[in-house]
Amino acid sequence: MVHVASGREWRGGQRQVWQLARELQRRGEVAQAVVTGLGSELAARLRADAVPVVPAVWRAGLDPRALAAVVRAARRGAALLHAHDAHAVTLAGIASLLTRVPLVATRRVDFPLRRRGLWAHAVRIIAISEAVATVLTNDGVPPERVVVVHSGIDLEAVRATAPFGARARLGLPEDSLLAITVGALVPHKDHATLLHAARRLADRFPALHWVVAGDGELLPLLEWLRDQLGLSDRVHFLGRIPKPEALIAEADVFVMSSREEGLGTSVLDAMALGIPVASTAAGGLGEMLGGGAGLLVPAANPEALANAVARILGDPSLRSALAENAASKVRHFTAERMAGEVLTVYRSCAPQL
Repeated sequence: MVHVASGREWRGGQRQVWQLARELQRRGEVAQAVVTGLGSELAARLRADAVPVVPAVWRAGLDPRALAAVVRAARRGAALLHAHDAHAVTLAGIASLLTRVPLVATRRVDFPLRRRGLWAHAVRIIAISEAVATVLTNDGVPPERVVVVHSGIDLEAVRATAPFGARARLGLPEDSLLAITVGALVPHKDHATLLHAARRLADRFPALHWVVAGDGELLPLLEWLRDQLGLSDRVHFLGRIPKPEALIAEADVFVMSSREEGLGTSVLDAMALGIPVASTAAGGLGEMLGGGAGLLVPAANPEALANAVARILGDPSLRSALAENAASKVRHFTAERMAGEVLTVYRSCAPQL
């Protein structure tokens, strides 16, 4: 079993590859290796958990040196190739054609497929939410090839994380309120809506500060918008942090502003930690937060998002109800359950596993 993951950054998708491979290693039911970028965070975390790694020079998305590494790994007796991102699908798809090792792919985003390409070669596509599965079938992928396996987290590890100390690091009073969000600073996360929601609540909640963890191409634009909205002392960009769950644990409310979202495992972290969530209903977010596990609002609507945050901050009984419902709901979204369901998919494609 060979996983292929580009791993040139450390975001939610790479975290899921790590957690899946770690859980499969713990189960000990299949031999596996992960082809990923040389010197990447993903490679380091996998090695720390005794998961075999095939490091590849992977400087560009379709680096031929990475392709050679995937082909070599496949020819060592692999029963399956599992591609975990779009670049990996292309390289693993070519390797599958060359070696005749079946291809499984994971789709983590609810964007339309611009071209089916080597996605069409996959014998199964694992969608991380029903929302992603719907996009795939609407784009012409045969429904019988699509299997939904929700992403998962290690609940015990998340809950055991040491405190981040956000208020002290930012020089804020201990009684400050914190609205926290975690995610790459990229267009579909729609942090602009978050900032406009923050502006609407600035006068109503003078002790409220917004803390944003994540890096990305939009940081300069978002810093400019923050300053234009007069929020320079109320919105704090931290960049990427190694354990965002430690920051989330200190939130009074977790906020998700995405326009599109495959699932969003930072929301699962908040649910596991008992932090109430105000979120858009984009993509798979409603699959986690429906049934009273969070407050859901339409995407790209700053007024609605601000109102949801205000409701949570102003109503202790609502906060308690959301935390109780989330604690029940999040039990479905574990890494252990995810690994078991993925293993079932593998065995449906390669019974010898």
